[in-house]
Amino acid sequence: MKTREEAIAFCNTFENVIEDYPFHDGNWALMRHKANKKTFACIYERQGNIWVNVKCDTEWRDFWRSAFTSVVPAYHMNKEHWNSIILDETIPNESIKKMIEESYELTKPKRKKEILL
Repeated sequence: MKTREEAIAFCNTFENVIEDYPFHDGNWALMRHKANKKTFACIYERQGNIWVNVKCDTEWRDFWRSAFTSVVPAYHMNKEHWNSIILDETIPNESIKKMIEESYELTKPKRKKEILL
């Protein structure tokens, strides 16, 4: 995965996703859940590469950062819960997809528990 279009296309493979440009800046695409409007991926160009900010479980955050030099504390986000993936072709596609999928799962709407009568 190298381009903005590839990242957006992958994000759109998940259920109930919307592509949003809330900053009136075409550089920043936010991929959100339709139901709760939570962002699971911020896609933008920075320093000549496409970057994707993803939410991550704190148990995996440091693993991803240590495994790949192109996974860094998130630009413009809470660095405790978010990583930036720099799409510079040094990270295998499967790892990129796994990080995006994890972010999608962490931010999706919570299922309401059924009330037992």
